[in-house]
Amino acid sequence: MLRAAGTYDSGAHPRIRVLLEGLARRGWTVQEVVEPLRFDTRRRVEVLRRPSRLPAFGWALVRAWSRLGPRLVSARRGPAPDAVVVGHMGHFDVALVRALSPRCPVVLDYLISGAGTARDRGEQGRVKQRLLRALDRFALARADVVVVDTEEHAQALDPDARRRTVVVAVGADDRWFGARRNEAAEPDGGGRLRVVFYGVMTPLQGAGVVAEALRALDGAVDATIVGQGQDGELVDRLLADVPRIRRLPWVQPDDLPALVAEHDVCLGIFGDGEKARLVVPNKAFQGAAAGCVVVTGDTAPQRRAFGSAAVLVPPGDAAALAEALRQLASDPAELARRRSASRAWADAHFRPESVVAPLDERLRAR
Repeated sequence: MLRAAGTYDSGAHPRIRVLLEGLARRGWTVQEVVEPLRFDTRRRVEVLRRPSRLPAFGWALVRAWSRLGPRLVSARRGPAPDAVVVGHMGHFDVALVRALSPRCPVVLDYLISGAGTARDRGEQGRVKQRLLRALDRFALARADVVVVDTEEHAQALDPDARRRTVVVAVGADDRWFGARRNEAAEPDGGGRLRVVFYGVMTPLQGAGVVAEALRALDGAVDATIVGQGQDGELVDRLLADVPRIRRLPWVQPDDLPALVAEHDVCLGIFGDGEKARLVVPNKAFQGAAAGCVVVTGDTAPQRRAFGSAAVLVPPGDAAALAEALRQLASDPAELARRRSASRAWADAHFRPESVVAPLDERLRAR
């Protein structure tokens, strides 16, 4: 039996959903002890920019822990789990779980580092970076097993943490595969290529690159752009007079799979910074699961994750992205072939039970 514990929100951060769905399919009984913090990544980064908001974060954490702690203590009266999994963004939670589960192996889903996320969001201050690196080390030291999403992330850890690391790709949860439309019954797009891009608009995403590419296409494709963030104003400015653009500030997580599945192409990330070279984004896995062709940046982890099943373009190159979309728009047969290849690849590699295999093996070997 496995216990999943923490203040994660599986709706906002579906990584834990993939892990738990996959482990359950591989024969584990999964018990969740969760009190969502409801303090998303954007608000956490805002605390770094405005320390006056730190009390709000601290109070939210105290309230969540005041409910989570007693539930963890109560759970100790039942059968002991084989391991406790601390969900995504559990840098603080892992300390509480470690203290209240002293005899159980603790698994930390270390999908992102605090310091790396802050750098991507424009926080370069030396003191802040030092404190966040200390928080990362604190969290890693309290885990028996550290789960990361790419080999590059594993290699970025210190040797001690690396020895305890297992690589588990992000994958996609069942909602995305379930949203996929039957190929024979897909809606008629009028012969026009339908493209979707969604996410928090940060340099990692390359949202500005996407906007420049769509501006160059000047209405040659139908595009849906979802999200807000630090580059949101730049995106809106670049797309202000571009036709055939649907701009949505936000979509509820449970509604997002169906929205994405309406499109032919799902855009990944196009940033050319350090973090962009280490990751494969949620949306790349999700878009493929939903039946889209994935067009994303040509980086080592994304090449490894997709093989030839995605269209890869040089990071930061808006002209190359525009040309890739133009070619897909002009060749319906190639688009159909690539959609079929993307679906088949997702079925073979991105379902929860597939991506969690390395973690399953590690847990059973303990």
